[in-house]
Amino acid sequence: MSSSAAPARAPSSSRFYAAAWRWHFYSGLFVVPFLSMLAITGLVMVYFTGFQSRLGNLVYVEPQNSTQAVTAQAKAVLDGLPGATLKEYIAPKERGLSAWFVVMRNGATEAVAVDPYTARVLKTVDKESTIYAWAEKIHGTLLVGDAGDRILEVAAGLGIVMIVTGLYLFWPRNGGRWSQVLVPDWRASGRRWWKSVHSSVGFWVSTVLLAFLLTGMSWTGIWGGKLVQPWATFPAAKWDAVPTSDLTHASLNTAGGHEVPWGLEQTPLPVSGSDAGSLGVAAGEPVNLDGVSALAYRLGFAGQFHINVPQDAKGVYTISADTMSGDLANPFKDRTVHVDRYTGRVLADVGFADYSLVAKAMAIGIALHTGDVGLWSAWANVLFCLAIVLLCVSGAVMWWVRRPQGSGRLVAPAVPAQAPLWKTGALVMVITGLAFPLAGGVLLAVVVLDWLLISRISALKNALS
Repeated sequence: MSSSAAPARAPSSSRFYAAAWRWHFYSGLFVVPFLSMLAITGLVMVYFTGFQSRLGNLVYVEPQNSTQAVTAQAKAVLDGLPGATLKEYIAPKERGLSAWFVVMRNGATEAVAVDPYTARVLKTVDKESTIYAWAEKIHGTLLVGDAGDRILEVAAGLGIVMIVTGLYLFWPRNGGRWSQVLVPDWRASGRRWWKSVHSSVGFWVSTVLLAFLLTGMSWTGIWGGKLVQPWATFPAAKWDAVPTSDLTHASLNTAGGHEVPWGLEQTPLPVSGSDAGSLGVAAGEPVNLDGVSALAYRLGFAGQFHINVPQDAKGVYTISADTMSGDLANPFKDRTVHVDRYTGRVLADVGFADYSLVAKAMAIGIALHTGDVGLWSAWANVLFCLAIVLLCVSGAVMWWVRRPQGSGRLVAPAVPAQAPLWKTGALVMVITGLAFPLAGGVLLAVVVLDWLLISRISALKNALS
């Protein structure tokens, strides 16, 4: 949301209203460019998560009566890519679709589509250079690594300030009707029409936008990685007598993407080479991709699932199916199983029921965020992203129409008279700072800058007002 003209309001609340409007304007000024980018890249990403696959457009095959052994399919991949190291096998989601193998070769992560019925290699893609991968990198880091991650974390925190102040600004008061908020005034024209569209769209999408900002922030480096994820992560101590590695589940992610369930990323992996675990690969079956794949089907895995291959002497086979990887349309069926590479015994078996309350909420929220809960959620994401673009455009248009022609000023809402900092801005800043430290730090810096510099230099004060 962005700025708009203040409608009539009760005198007793006018100062608070003016302060909320000013906070809404300045938070929107920072957030809108990033929110627009997130909506556009989100549209690109949901095309692949909801309608195709993260590796690109679906690769179709002709179903036959029987499939080739998984090891035979893997051999065809490695024979065609000398020097490659196998990382992962992805079973076909449906009978008429290809299997995929992920390999490392010459420092690059490549995904290879294979016909499971003939073991014929059909397609090879650079996993880091797919359209989805580029959109995800922009969406998560602005292509500038940790700096971009921190900027987006600040934008998300200020986005929450923007939502709260926007709801306050347009909440019906003084005889106002809900119909004026819920339905745009199609008879209006000019800036009044844009304001009506902005308030209605903003009101309808506010709750969903809040949920999207929170689930998006769950991946950020500070709020997500340092504050929320550590205490919501599944504790490996629950695996009685199972030795664990220095590596975490996050090491199973490839090409910089997020493929492991959020609640497991920081959980240590178990290691192979002990007597721990329960019966797994059947007696007489080899402990390789064929045996582990057969075990997966016996355990109830069906359709698309992943088998991560051990990468060193202590590594384990990891069977997984979850919405995070686009395997399932139901986060309640998330499941991850680790298998000892030597004994074939099941070392650990983690499902949705084992997640913490926050991890469960994130599993559901992220699945909705990425449009992975069936076709309906993909289309809902498309509509939501388009609504966000409209929200950003309408806010920018209202500001542009409102500002005097030829003016170099921002034309920000005026500082409310006799409204001490601690009554409004400080309250918003403290709450935001406690919940979202990076955003709170930016708000504090702005307040200090305004008090020390901007309010004391007339040229700056005029330009930023």
